[in-house]
Amino acid sequence: MRTALRRSPSVARPSAPPSFARRGRRRATAPLRSCALVVVAAALALAGLGLSPGAVAAQEEEDPARRPSPIGIAKAEIGDAYVKVTYGRPYVRGRAIFGADTTHLVPFDRVWRTGANEATEITFTRPLVVNGTRLDAGTYAIFTVPGAERWEVRLSPQLGLDGTGWLDPVTGEFTADVYDASRDVAVFTVPVHETEEVVDPLTLVFEPTSTGADLVLRWERTEVRIPMEPAAP
Repeated sequence: MRTALRRSPSVARPSAPPSFARRGRRRATAPLRSCALVVVAAALALAGLGLSPGAVAAQEEEDPARRPSPIGIAKAEIGDAYVKVTYGRPYVRGRAIFGADTTHLVPFDRVWRTGANEATEITFTRPLVVNGTRLDAGTYAIFTVPGAERWEVRLSPQLGLDGTGWLDPVTGEFTADVYDASRDVAVFTVPVHETEEVVDPLTLVFEPTSTGADLVLRWERTEVRIPMEPAAP
């Protein structure tokens, strides 16, 4: 006699809760979505500023804090005038600095920006007398022509020059010989002195005098002084 075999009822395996599966996928994709949003936001920000990533990299390279010749600032109060000088501070780095031929970094009898990078600039908030010449309040570039015994000093209203030329900040193109000596507002000469010790890097400081202050330039073993005093009302 045959015995009929009974099939045991099948037990369905519980599936993972749908909500658990969805949460797992959300965790996996969230970091990717966040990264994508950051990239898109950065791209939109650059586009809004009219900058490409290459342009931003170029600007970072021009960051004054990263320059081989850092920016220096000298400040003083002369009478009621606040005076500030902004300049680049080159180092000697084993080079011959001032001399009679082009083997020197700053040859005699040639116009110099009086520093590195952009031409040195001086700003004063009240009229001053600079080595006998009365000048209105404002900002002026300081150009010099070094010599063995005397330096010629030139104050110019041409600002933002790179040396005696112009570097376009947008295109990066350099135009030489933009400086125009005919526009100078003051031209005079001052004597050269020799320092007891080597001064490096280039240093500009104000030192008080009985009538005002001298702007003193020192580099290597060279020193020149530009006298300044308040202008009469």
